[in-house]
Amino acid sequence: MNAAEHMSRDPGCAVFPTVDALQAELQELAAARPDQVRLCRIGDSRLGEPLHAVTVGDGPADAVVIAGPHPNEPVGALTALTLIKLLCEDSKLQAELGLRWHVVACADPDGARLNEGWYARPGDRRAYAEHFYRPDLADQVEWTFPLTTDAYRFDQPLPETQALMRLMDGVRPSLVCSLHNGEYQGAFFYLNRHDATLARRLAALPGLEGLPLHHGEPELPGAEPIVPAVYLTPPGAQVGKAFGSGGSSADYSAAFGALHLVTEVPTWADERVADQSPTGRTYGQVLAEGAARRDLIDTILAGMRAVAGDLSVRSPFRRSTENTLETFRKLGELEETMPDLARPATVAEEFGNRQMLHLMRLRPLGTFLRMLDAEIAAGNLTSAVREQRRLLAEQFETWYGQAEADPPGLPIELRKLVAVQLGAALAAAFHLAEGAA
Repeated sequence: MNAAEHMSRDPGCAVFPTVDALQAELQELAAARPDQVRLCRIGDSRLGEPLHAVTVGDGPADAVVIAGPHPNEPVGALTALTLIKLLCEDSKLQAELGLRWHVVACADPDGARLNEGWYARPGDRRAYAEHFYRPDLADQVEWTFPLTTDAYRFDQPLPETQALMRLMDGVRPSLVCSLHNGEYQGAFFYLNRHDATLARRLAALPGLEGLPLHHGEPELPGAEPIVPAVYLTPPGAQVGKAFGSGGSSADYSAAFGALHLVTEVPTWADERVADQSPTGRTYGQVLAEGAARRDLIDTILAGMRAVAGDLSVRSPFRRSTENTLETFRKLGELEETMPDLARPATVAEEFGNRQMLHLMRLRPLGTFLRMLDAEIAAGNLTSAVREQRRLLAEQFETWYGQAEADPPGLPIELRKLVAVQLGAALAAAFHLAEGAA
């Protein structure tokens, strides 16, 4: 069994589907193949959007695939559609895998709708920043599963998270795949088992599509690598307590003894993300440059103070902006505790740190401007709102110009991103099937 032989499938789409287009395609698939595709409503979003799981296959074990757990990460929707079609068309593959697949193609439709302004322009960094939305960890589907430890408790799962919990409770999966995508970094993965064989197979997949592996700083400081670019999933207790969130889908799936896989693929590709040669600078010096994110925090805090008394619109953009700043502050504190700051820094670490700074500036500032635009659209044209809209738009242009002068690489063809996510899910399923054989 070889996952790579199935990675060449073309998703047939050069842009990301809107929520309505995605739901319509799922309905069409179910109507066209009623003997193969079963569409089940598993719950509703916070704003009343129906959440569906598509079931394909009839194996003795179950797999759950979660796409779009973060609304600014829509690659998984295309991967979900591609996987469903592949399973329908290849009965031999279905039999080899021995799984019933339950695919949630959009886990956060409310948040996805707030990102649709850039879905038709993947790889356009200005469009991405100007139409960006991402909730803070405590408002994310992926990070609000129940969590109880001796020192911390979280029991406020979102309606979308509860829907995923009901799905997993009902099928007791052997495999759970959470499909993510990022921005500038290379491809990387998380596994909830220290399985070197599967880790090596996963690490080999991005190169088949010409994507670099991520060899810079791990997404979460201190994440333990199994092999380069494949990390052991950090426990929810570590993340939740630090950021006031819950556990992840990996924590919840542990109750079923499931293998849990997170795939992370980039939007832009640059060979520097995999360059492990030394820069001639220390790791501490590289991290110190990222402290310039303090400029962002100060800029947005000043802007928020200036308009706080004038805000009248109940906006998800305001909550996202305020809470994301706190998350950035905590990440900075974690970085300051990293060991061995005197060691030589690699090109990958230097490049990743610099691109993270651009990202941290443009994403929340773009969201803040959307908050002010909502006020203006509602007719709230106070002098403070108008003045901050002007000042922050100027700051956005300054930071955007600096980011454009230091690009993260060329945009990656969506087919390649889908191929890596699809290959990773199949590789994990093949790995389980081998163990059962």
